[in-house]
Amino acid sequence: MTPNSQLLTGAQLADGTGSALRRADVLISDGTIAAVEPPGTLSHRLGRDLTGLVLAPGFIDAHSHADNAPLLDEPDTTKIRQGVTTEVVGNCGFSLAPRSTEHADTLPAFLERLFPPISYTWTNFHELFARTDAAGHVTNHCPLVGHGTLRIAAMGMAGRTADDTALAAMRAALDEGMAAGAFGLSSGLIYPPALFAGTAELRSLAEVLGGDGIYATHLRDEGDHLLESIDEALRIGQVAGRTHVSHLKAAGEANWGKIGDALTRIARARHLGTPAAQDVYPYTASSTMLTSVLPADFLGAGAETLIARLGSPAGRAELRAELGGRDDWDDIRIATTASHRHEGSTLHEIAECTGSEPVDALADVLVQERLRVAMVHFSMREADLELALTDDHTMIGSDGLPPGTGGKPHPRLYGTFPRVLGRYTRERGLLHLPDAVRRMTALPARTFRIPGRGVIAPGNAADLVAFDPAGVRDVGDYESPARHPEGVRWVCLAGRTVVEDGNYLGGKHGRRLTPAP
Repeated sequence: MTPNSQLLTGAQLADGTGSALRRADVLISDGTIAAVEPPGTLSHRLGRDLTGLVLAPGFIDAHSHADNAPLLDEPDTTKIRQGVTTEVVGNCGFSLAPRSTEHADTLPAFLERLFPPISYTWTNFHELFARTDAAGHVTNHCPLVGHGTLRIAAMGMAGRTADDTALAAMRAALDEGMAAGAFGLSSGLIYPPALFAGTAELRSLAEVLGGDGIYATHLRDEGDHLLESIDEALRIGQVAGRTHVSHLKAAGEANWGKIGDALTRIARARHLGTPAAQDVYPYTASSTMLTSVLPADFLGAGAETLIARLGSPAGRAELRAELGGRDDWDDIRIATTASHRHEGSTLHEIAECTGSEPVDALADVLVQERLRVAMVHFSMREADLELALTDDHTMIGSDGLPPGTGGKPHPRLYGTFPRVLGRYTRERGLLHLPDAVRRMTALPARTFRIPGRGVIAPGNAADLVAFDPAGVRDVGDYESPARHPEGVRWVCLAGRTVVEDGNYLGGKHGRRLTPAP
């Protein structure tokens, strides 16, 4: 085990601010950065030579779904081996609390469409955090309160407007989550039951944040109504205090080219006084639960009702009528299923193998797997991704789906941060290395008010990563995604070495953080 006090020498420093690389020695002691000085200024009996490497603050994943990571039997190393030391979780409206007595079984049934099975022993955030804190964290976690989970606790999967009683319950649960140490409110407005919520409901919840909180949102529509959805998000964020657009994209060929207008709208909000930013992941395919392909009118019911409808002749006829015109079935690939059947196959391929239509293949897979299916969807273009990536207010989020499901998950779970450093910084030259690091460190730390992280400076936590700028890269792809990256040589968490020569050393040395004042 590497000592907790040592002098780091020989590296080029990317300090997180975006300033040019420079040579500096960094002294870490008792879990914090004690000094940053020109080479040769400091001395210490214990040293680590990082010659040839870039030393940066530990990366911050601005958009993670690893809420369940502390509860897994095996440590989740998908992020720490990328150099990520802190993750913002609870995104897209999915948090693991609250869970009400009235709808106690509804939350697990819904979240199992995305998360592996979890034994729920809590009802509120204080109880959830006690459980996850006791289990331990591989990385630091910054949790958000999920609007979808709030809604399930208050009114199940009901496809209707929240009444005053339900809204009061949601506001109280959000207040409890914030008091327990959450960083803000998230929403996922393409998912049930959140998709049935109007703007007024979300603005009412945003009021709980007191005008100085953050609203992070998976927009209501990332395709045909992208720009209107951004406008809605900004109206809600204005009440909350700050707006964060999750995984900004323009989905579907008819919408390619809208990213410039989307960025202009977000910039206008900043100009008018509402802080607003966005994250992206460096891939042109998305990934989420397969049920998101279904029409909205199918989604306002519980799991058993939906399964029965998908399996009935009448339900199939309705589904064909609504989805029969789609022509992107070969762009929808099964990532994970409960039984691990069909993983890696597209819906078009499944239909061909079974002699059915793609709409029927969709329904059959969902029924057979009892809705526990995730997909990868190829729907974006590279030019839009690159434009979003180069905006000054863009940070990096993996959007990796919850760990522990197996299968063939999107490769972003393993390779997001090295891919930005390798493909888009070193190879494509879209970003300068110090600025790429800023987007992974200081920018998300400031946006989410993550204390003591994001910049290499005395007094901050000694969460650090050293990587080879000439060799860092992602190696996983859609066929073989579960491959750890290359070039991330050393990672320390609160001064303790946790990754050495790219290998995780074991243990859980992260913790749940609470927001800075």
